[in-house]
Amino acid sequence: MDNVVAANPTPLVPATGFGARLAALPVRSKMMLGTGIAGLVAIATAMLLWGSQGDYKVLFANLADKDANAILQQLDAMNVPRRLGDNGGAILVPADKVHEVRLKLAASGLPKGSVVGFELMDNARFGQTQFQERLTFQRGLEGELTRTITAMDAVENARVHLALPNQNGFFREQQKPTASVMLTLRGGRTLDRSQIAGIVNLVSRSVPEMSAKSVSVLDQTGALLSQTDGAQAGLDAQQLQYVNQIESSYTKRILELLEPVVGRENLRANVTAEVDFSQSEATSEEFKPNQGNDARVTVRSQQSSEQNGSTATMPTGVPGAASNTPPTNPTAQLTGTPPPLQTAGAGSNGNSRREAVTNYEVDKTVRVTRNATGAIKRINAAVVVNHRTTLDPKGKPVTTALSAEEIDKLTALVQESVGFSKDRGDSVKVVNAPFKVEPVEKNELPWWKQPEVLDLLRAGGVPAALAFLGLLIVFGLVRPAVKAALAPPPPPPGATLDAVVDDEQALPGLPAPDVKALEAPQGNDRLAAARSMAKDNPAAVASIVRGWVNGEQPA
Repeated sequence: MDNVVAANPTPLVPATGFGARLAALPVRSKMMLGTGIAGLVAIATAMLLWGSQGDYKVLFANLADKDANAILQQLDAMNVPRRLGDNGGAILVPADKVHEVRLKLAASGLPKGSVVGFELMDNARFGQTQFQERLTFQRGLEGELTRTITAMDAVENARVHLALPNQNGFFREQQKPTASVMLTLRGGRTLDRSQIAGIVNLVSRSVPEMSAKSVSVLDQTGALLSQTDGAQAGLDAQQLQYVNQIESSYTKRILELLEPVVGRENLRANVTAEVDFSQSEATSEEFKPNQGNDARVTVRSQQSSEQNGSTATMPTGVPGAASNTPPTNPTAQLTGTPPPLQTAGAGSNGNSRREAVTNYEVDKTVRVTRNATGAIKRINAAVVVNHRTTLDPKGKPVTTALSAEEIDKLTALVQESVGFSKDRGDSVKVVNAPFKVEPVEKNELPWWKQPEVLDLLRAGGVPAALAFLGLLIVFGLVRPAVKAALAPPPPPPGATLDAVVDDEQALPGLPAPDVKALEAPQGNDRLAAARSMAKDNPAAVASIVRGWVNGEQPA
């Protein structure tokens, strides 16, 4: 028997190292292990990429389509990851690269924007005409004004149109430049009078020889915001704000006065004020003479003139006897001083003239009356007071109406708080009515439909799914292969065969069992047949055991 066993070739020696054990695994186990490791690497890479894409910030928003396309192409050329947000209206990049990417894009001249300014003058072509130069300058000036106006918080977009006539020294009357500004305001924003005036002055001061009256400002609805003729078509934003302040002030007074009496939730008040913004001016002059005993006459101006002169009397008449005869004295005496006797050939005739003009001061009063703007013409106040709520003996709430005396007291308080004036036509009305309290339906969503939970699931759903897939790969593919490689090696097949063949060792004796109590197992026949086969054909048994160790199916 010993010679038969020794004839067997080198006995099977099991692998002892972990690498050798992995190499000795079946092909199926090796494929499962390789697939599992590759899956784990892919899951780890996906989780790293998902984590790196979480922190994105807006690079640019509200870009024109042309600028957005140019920026996307530049980001792709720079190998910068980017995403589109807000339905394509914003470009997002990783948060740690926002400032760096903006500087690099600015160096490349992006975004260019739909508005161009004086940079048009940098690309002047050689040989362009004077008309083209003037048109380029006008476009650049319009672009610069548009950029300045859109810098305001309330203005979302603006367009400036300049009409610059061609100045010619041969024209006597030169046309003055004009401008039109179209504003697109942001939602819920308005411009007050001072802001509109600032836009008008900005445009008029930017163009030579342009007056503020030549600038028109419109909003996106087509309403004219600037009034060039000084007339107001209606209340502007500043006047409406003033009216709202007056109404809010009176409403606050009423609430502060009546809330401690009726309760905070049992009172509603509304005040409407009519304000007169019209301007009027009156001038009057009054003249009064100096009256009274102590009246003094004041000479304002005095003028006097005196004139004396003498002229020689020339002889007149028809030459002859009649003209040489002296005149006779008149027979009748006239009233007054008789005229001087005139004789022919008198030597001289004298005359004198004296004038005196004296102007005295007269009382004069000039009054200029200007009515103040923003005067309150009328105030209307409406107050609703809830019924009084009390508890009955059973503890249930019961509402009761206020008495007429209490309503009158509340009305008097409201009149005093708003400065009620009957001559002005003010109106104050206090009404007592039960408030209708509608039950608030709490539409509580289940926890799995709440927005916070949904956002958390969206943010953590992918990592959780990747982690679950990784666990499946570990326990389904990797763990069985590693467990098979780490299993203890089986005993050498030769030692087991020798023990079976040379089974003639003296074993310690055992007490003889009771034959009646124990019966021989039925499986001893198979064991005996195996032992007999091992003794008769040890080479075949060794081949069978070698196949078991190597994992080969017996033929």
